[in-house]
Amino acid sequence: METDVTFKNHLGEKLFGTYRQPGVTSNKGIVLGHCFTCTRHTGILRDTATRLADAGFHVLRFDFSGNGQSEGVFLETSYSKYVTEMGVAADFLRSRGLRWLGFAGHSMGAAVSVLASVKIPEIRAVCAVAGRLTGMDPTRIFTDAQKKEFQETGVLSFVSRGRQLELDSRFLTDMLSHDMLKAVAGMKAPLLIVHGDKDEIVPVDQAKIAHEANPKGSEIVIINGADHFFSIQEHREQAARTITDWFLRIQ
Repeated sequence: METDVTFKNHLGEKLFGTYRQPGVTSNKGIVLGHCFTCTRHTGILRDTATRLADAGFHVLRFDFSGNGQSEGVFLETSYSKYVTEMGVAADFLRSRGLRWLGFAGHSMGAAVSVLASVKIPEIRAVCAVAGRLTGMDPTRIFTDAQKKEFQETGVLSFVSRGRQLELDSRFLTDMLSHDMLKAVAGMKAPLLIVHGDKDEIVPVDQAKIAHEANPKGSEIVIINGADHFFSIQEHREQAARTITDWFLRIQ
């Protein structure tokens, strides 16, 4: 059964989510985090949520503040804010009596899931899908023109998925404050890294470097032919199946 739900973040902003319950009694839940400027309705998250629920997990996918239906101003976007929101989403599942919790995220959501798991020791397993886990270098995600604009005005303006958006120095400062590889290396929860070898946004080498940072605590699966968004249905299904089988094995 799938229902739309709301809950509030640490600032009192209402976050919107989709909560999918399994058809069997279960005390296990997984929170899914979406990519930068995306929503909870991306194909990879929908397909993964469906397969996880069919396998017996409660699944909550939600819109980070400033995205999708959730309240909040996009200008206030930061990894730290989203990390806290992952924790609030985990609390939502705990309030339903769930005691075994995992995180999974796509792209930015992957990095947020890793960072959040380090702060929340109760998280039992983490899956990072197409995530940049080697470090958030702003020079990799903004054009020369955007970087020049930021130097001159202190604001980055860009269009994403039909939205005119802005970020300021707070986002960049927060981004650079997180040592992703250190977080990966120090994880207590097991980590699954899933990546497409045709990822045009986050090169597959990033996944391999992250795995090397924590070889005993992580597993890596490379999906041949898959792009960043797993645009082809076959690739999404393979990713969702891989993720679900791993969570079943780890639980």
